[in-house]
Amino acid sequence: MITRLQNVHVTEALDREAAVALIGPRQVGKTTLALSIAEERPSVYLDLEASADRAKLSDPVAYLAQHKDKLVILDEIHRMPDLFEALRGIIDQGRRTGQGTGRFLLLGSASIDLMRQSETLAGRIEYIHLATLAADEVGAGDLNKIWVRGGFPRSFLAASDADSLRWRRNFIRTYLERDIPMFGPRIPAETLERFWTMLAHHQGGLLNAAHLARSLGVSSPTISSYIDLLVDLLLVRRLAPMHANTGKRLVKSPKVYVRDSGLVHALLGVPEFDTLLGHPIAGASWEGLVIESLLAASPEHVTPSFYRTARGAEIDLVLDFGPKDGRWAVEIKRSSAPKLEKGFHIAREDIAVDRAFVVYGGTDRYPMGNNIEAIGLPELSAAVRSLR
Repeated sequence: MITRLQNVHVTEALDREAAVALIGPRQVGKTTLALSIAEERPSVYLDLEASADRAKLSDPVAYLAQHKDKLVILDEIHRMPDLFEALRGIIDQGRRTGQGTGRFLLLGSASIDLMRQSETLAGRIEYIHLATLAADEVGAGDLNKIWVRGGFPRSFLAASDADSLRWRRNFIRTYLERDIPMFGPRIPAETLERFWTMLAHHQGGLLNAAHLARSLGVSSPTISSYIDLLVDLLLVRRLAPMHANTGKRLVKSPKVYVRDSGLVHALLGVPEFDTLLGHPIAGASWEGLVIESLLAASPEHVTPSFYRTARGAEIDLVLDFGPKDGRWAVEIKRSSAPKLEKGFHIAREDIAVDRAFVVYGGTDRYPMGNNIEAIGLPELSAAVRSLR
């Protein structure tokens, strides 16, 4: 059984703030994590997708007053946006009576931007992102498994690759037909599935809204709105280009990734590892897995980006940890014997990185010269996590 490493972070946050929001896509393990925390302290759990639990909160102040000495877990909080105003009053009253921390754990399946109603709790809430399983949470022996199946726990832990693929296809269908319409404008499921699949085909590519618009027969602003929605639902990542004062012409478009490698493979019909190795998406899919694992392990204050000039100098991932830990350059290779292009060395000089790594498909860690280290993904993920 996988134990999520975020458990301790949520517990510590509850000891600091009255409310903690645990944000992540559906089926990522938010409820399981919340219930494990509930076992450690008096708690009450409400699933706001259930009409019976929503009915209990028809008078939220009166109901929650009965549980003022407990941690109240509110799952799928976006179902009741009017609740935030009541929570603010309860939290403020609790602070006046010495109950200032650990009152509410809010679970949401969308980004902070989409849960703007939580701004009502400004100064009273701490946010924690729960990503899919990262490489250092499963270990080097399961690296190919998490690459193929992705990091959603039920997909990763499925009895077989076929069962895992079936789960991911059902997950995609559920999102298209039920979850996405709840958050955004009514978009035909077939249209959005075609768009999602197009993004998977262009995994890690520079965003070209005009090209996608022509392929889908819609306008560029419509493409932007589709991407915004999938980003808000934590299904797609826009990786911003680094803006550096190097005097060189820099690429300005973001790169776009379907965040979970297992969903990439489900969208493209890649069923298992041997097929993946021979598929054109293999390199870009591996790159996406590395980026998501490293960002899942990174502290909240990290600034991720990529660096690319018009003349080809490039770094796949730049992690800026601030003054203490500095700026790290990460080049991503699938080969067991990685080699670096000249453009990587030029890019390192352009932006003056403090540490440089090549993440590759092996497990040995060794120097490659010029203060660059080759390193396996689980080991680098663990190193990044230690910076928290």
